[in-house]
Amino acid sequence: MTTSMPQLRSVVLGVGAYLPEKTLTNDELAKLVDTSDEWIMQRTGIKERHIAAEGETTSMLGEKAARAALADAGLNADDIDLIIVGTSTPDWTFPSTATQIQAALGITHGVAFDLQAVCSGFVFAVATAEKFLRSGSHKRALVIGAETFSRIIDWTDRTTCVLFGDGAGAMVLEARPSQGGIEERGVLTTHLRSDGRHRAKLHVDGGPSATQTVGHLRMEGKEVFRFAVGHVTDVVKDAFAATGLMADDLDWFVPHQANRRIIDMSAQKLGIAPQKIIATVHLHGNTSAASVPLALAVAAADGRIKRGDLVMLEAVGGGFTWGSALIRW
Repeated sequence: MTTSMPQLRSVVLGVGAYLPEKTLTNDELAKLVDTSDEWIMQRTGIKERHIAAEGETTSMLGEKAARAALADAGLNADDIDLIIVGTSTPDWTFPSTATQIQAALGITHGVAFDLQAVCSGFVFAVATAEKFLRSGSHKRALVIGAETFSRIIDWTDRTTCVLFGDGAGAMVLEARPSQGGIEERGVLTTHLRSDGRHRAKLHVDGGPSATQTVGHLRMEGKEVFRFAVGHVTDVVKDAFAATGLMADDLDWFVPHQANRRIIDMSAQKLGIAPQKIIATVHLHGNTSAASVPLALAVAAADGRIKRGDLVMLEAVGGGFTWGSALIRW
């Protein structure tokens, strides 16, 4: 009788989050642009968003989320040898935000780098960290999504300024031996996609090489909505196909927190029951790469997500990029 050889799997040890102290409500936004709480809630489900203070940078948000995740995992910063930060709003053009978080945490070993996939950044970072850990090259990873989108918003554009906010979320992953069973803890499968033909639908109209400016976020809202609902479910179906699992097997669905209507319609298309959706978009708006780990941290802290639960992460971002990660918690 033969037995399968042990392999490495990336197991979640802890999650954490941080939101800036300042909140911006829909009623406050209505004083800046022609909008209303009713209009925003009906179309997006967003009630408020958090705005970074003057001088408060993406790496500062990310560091606080990282410390919360380390505390949740019961680990010290020295236990980490890999840091991957998903962000589209870095402190500087270079060095990377990840290296600034690494330095702030007092880590002088291992490797730290940024990953740019806009709102899919955290899911892409989880997939990347999982491959590092599974290869055996690294032992423990901090995967962070951190953004200060308020710095690239045109506050006179009511179609975009109502949607976005600032924040950070983090996850600690550890490489552990596994027999490869779907009932065992860890990242079971990840699936990533991108299609660069859609830049005009969601982009920032600035950059070092193109304009030598930071620029502002520009979006064709209806086109983004149509794509998000119509196309990105393929990566979730790919995860089911890879594992033999189905929507009914999921305990929780944690999608990118962009718009409550997108979240609900995507779940409906996938056959995921409404009570399995983790939605926090009303609390912090669209925080891009930070939105999935923020939702995870809330649901883990309040006891919804428990050890052994089957959790599906899913996100779509400008470019377009989209991806899924199926995790046994």
